[in-house]
Amino acid sequence: MTQTTALLEISEAELLGDRKAARLQRRRERKGSTIGARRGIVWRTAIATLVSIIVLFPLYWMVVVAFSPRGEVFEPGLRFWPSTWTLENFAKVFDQYPVATWFGNSLVIGVFVTAFTVVVNLLAGYAFARLKFRGSNVVFLLALATMMIPVQAIMVAQFKLVSGLGIYGTYWGVILPGAAAAFGIFLARQFFIGIPDEIIEAAKIDGAGHLRIFIQVVLPLCKPLIAVLTLLTLMGSWNDFAWPLIALKDNDLFTLPIGLLYLKGQTSPDYNSIMALALISVLPMVLLFLFFQRYFVQGFARAGIK
Repeated sequence: MTQTTALLEISEAELLGDRKAARLQRRRERKGSTIGARRGIVWRTAIATLVSIIVLFPLYWMVVVAFSPRGEVFEPGLRFWPSTWTLENFAKVFDQYPVATWFGNSLVIGVFVTAFTVVVNLLAGYAFARLKFRGSNVVFLLALATMMIPVQAIMVAQFKLVSGLGIYGTYWGVILPGAAAAFGIFLARQFFIGIPDEIIEAAKIDGAGHLRIFIQVVLPLCKPLIAVLTLLTLMGSWNDFAWPLIALKDNDLFTLPIGLLYLKGQTSPDYNSIMALALISVLPMVLLFLFFQRYFVQGFARAGIK
């Protein structure tokens, strides 16, 4: 009995020792995983900070030059901060050039192009996703194939079309050719495919047609998609340069990118004024993106990975 008791005590001690060792091992593993996770967070934060600095530095430099006194940019040495903050560059731009008119033209063209493009993309995307008709996949692939054609390759055909319609030199000459985008149609189709079939079928059982389903059922669900399409289209239209330069012949209809080129093409360009006008052109899109970024990310997350 004494030997048996001793063996039991030894076995119990070994078991307790094994449990204690196991607990210590788990603690070491948790500590190691915690340290590894913290190191990962530090590395990711450092990389994200470095990339953010590289991306934001041109915008920061634009702000510095725009608010610096005239000619300071050519002084010896590299300045990362204006010696004196001034608004004279903005005042000069507004006094000597029709910046307000250019801004208004960009706004009108951007709003109309965005409205037409978003409506066409949503309708086309719903049709390709939910309406089954013969040859739908072929038509969809042909629409996607247009993304491989450079814009410059179709400008002559666009110019002839706009001239033939009698809208050359007007807002509509810029708005109508950009009233649809293959990438937007693709994005909308992928988003609508992700909507559960049960929702569509329930609406059909209630007697709703496709137009009613699209307006009352589908549209309330696609706010992130609308935000993505709106941002992409408006930014593309706002920054478009080549086609408005061809389609607009009156100086009073020029947009901000054309006005920026006009200002840069002066015999003695004032780089402080150029940066001031560039900042006026860029700032609305930056603010718009910051305001809609949550919907922007959601739209790509729900549509782009389907």
